[in-house]
Amino acid sequence: MVASLQHVLVQDPRDAFGSAFENPAYGYLHQVNLDVAAKEHIGLCELLESLEVNVHHLASDAPFADMVYTYDPALVTRGGAILLLSGKPERVGEEDVLAEWFEENSIPIVGRIESPGTADGGDIFWLTDDILCVGRTLRTNQAGIDQLTALVDEQVHVFDVAYDAGPAECLHLLSTISMVRDDLAVVDLKRLPAGLYSLLVEHGVEMIQIPDDEIESLGPNVLAVRPGVAVLLEGNPGTKSALEAAGVEVHEFSGGEVAVNGSGGPTCLTRPLLRA
Repeated sequence: MVASLQHVLVQDPRDAFGSAFENPAYGYLHQVNLDVAAKEHIGLCELLESLEVNVHHLASDAPFADMVYTYDPALVTRGGAILLLSGKPERVGEEDVLAEWFEENSIPIVGRIESPGTADGGDIFWLTDDILCVGRTLRTNQAGIDQLTALVDEQVHVFDVAYDAGPAECLHLLSTISMVRDDLAVVDLKRLPAGLYSLLVEHGVEMIQIPDDEIESLGPNVLAVRPGVAVLLEGNPGTKSALEAAGVEVHEFSGGEVAVNGSGGPTCLTRPLLRA
């Protein structure tokens, strides 16, 4: 999660994203200003490129409003990609769009989650090279976790994530934590699973608590570009100050439309393909 980010896949916001507010099932906060969202996404891509990340564009016209959040439909492992199956019905099919891109770009597909299993990328992260953390949530069920466990070589630790605001505002595991260095994470302690807290302590991970008033502005959603270098959404000054006090180099981008409106921060907007 924190090794040097070499290659990343993104999807710019298109017409489907622009009309997302019209369908309440997507859960967007207000009508999307597509022009602003597009400019914000360009800003994020330019920032990543300035940090020496190779940015690849999915450029799909598939009718999925949430496709811009490319982290969720797939997991990329050492051996290749695992296609996930979202527990959010409106996102089912995104994994096939990524599968086509992976095949065109010679990234092997090592497996996929099949119904009745469900799994969202937002519920999955590596704590270390050999420990995969998975949240059992309203989007990722036990059947999906069992299939995922059979497809990876890492130890899989499963944590129950709170019901919180329910299906319409599903709480992902990564809504509560972002790794910044091997020994540092930003967290929402009030919603962090107790078992994950214990595992972090066991591995000597220092935790930075996000200010309560920066939860809704996606303060916990931080993208590590390399150890101690992170991308943060503008509007989270407390989180930024705490990270800098811990020695982290912080780079901000504007994302009120492309990120906050759809509740997906810099991690959600990027599918890492290779870290080294």
